[in-house]
Amino acid sequence: MNLSNSVRPLAILLGLVGVIVHVHAEDITGAGSTFVYPICAKWAEGYKNATQNGLNYQSIGSGGGIKQIKAKVVDFGATDKPLTKEELDKNGLAQWPIVMGGVVPVINVAGIKPGQLKLDGMVLADIYLGKIKRWNDGAIQALNKGLTLPAKDIVVVSRTDGSGTTFIFTNYLSKVSADWKSKVGSDTAVKWPTGINGKGNEGVASYVRQQEGSIGYVEYAYAMQNKMSFVALKNHDGQFVMPETKSFSAAASNAQWKAENGFYEILTDEPGKTSWPITGATFILMQKVQENPEHGKTALAFFDWAYKNGQSAALSLDYIPMPDSVVKLIEGQWKVELKASGGKALY
Repeated sequence: MNLSNSVRPLAILLGLVGVIVHVHAEDITGAGSTFVYPICAKWAEGYKNATQNGLNYQSIGSGGGIKQIKAKVVDFGATDKPLTKEELDKNGLAQWPIVMGGVVPVINVAGIKPGQLKLDGMVLADIYLGKIKRWNDGAIQALNKGLTLPAKDIVVVSRTDGSGTTFIFTNYLSKVSADWKSKVGSDTAVKWPTGINGKGNEGVASYVRQQEGSIGYVEYAYAMQNKMSFVALKNHDGQFVMPETKSFSAAASNAQWKAENGFYEILTDEPGKTSWPITGATFILMQKVQENPEHGKTALAFFDWAYKNGQSAALSLDYIPMPDSVVKLIEGQWKVELKASGGKALY
């Protein structure tokens, strides 16, 4: 597949952001999810060291990744909103999960430590609906007895771009708030009732760090890397839980991955006393028929390497690797679905 000269990728070759690099014939290109960017950068560095093949990935949001793989200008797309089997078949695409993780509400409220503030889904939805406007609102205070909250306006921060992180977040709000479901709904981009908007996880994190009294939502690795204050959330079973590897794993354990439906699975508001309620997966999209089979083979080799060699890196960034049993299903599906234009299997 030829690289489009009109695209200026965000380079993550050797894990470096914003560096212009020369793309070799063996390098592959991808675009989409900002949720997966931190681990993708780690994997790109390790894969480059192991094989000398590089990865150029555009962290442009899931909506952009879907558009670019449909247009065949990248070797793969990455999305946190899985496509349905009907969408996949219509566009000649194969889909599978690459990693799982958590989306977390983050705040900038003076004197509040990470995990100290408790919220539930209804209150979080009402904040984003603009119905709860101040931090000392009675609904918030009722969940945080003994915690002194400031009489300060809440600054709501959300995403402007087509975002899988937004899909996971709004999907959760739609499950826990009928008001949110009817007025806003769930998608990669929605009409936000209130607040200010940033672009990407990076943009939201930046706004929340700069704006006192703010609340936003980001992928967990961004919260950790930026030393942001996150909230505890009441989950499906009524327990307050912290965002961490074990709570993401608890939610992910409910997944029932099936090759026949394109591995379609949504992991928000899952049952379990220790489940984090805003958990999701990132999915890879590739054209089933590869016009440039060598690039297709290299892309699959990268993902195979990541599954087999990237688990410790994923865990270090608080992602949840795919179980070995699911990887076997995925690689079995590669053999069936991904082919060169002449019909020869790529894997």
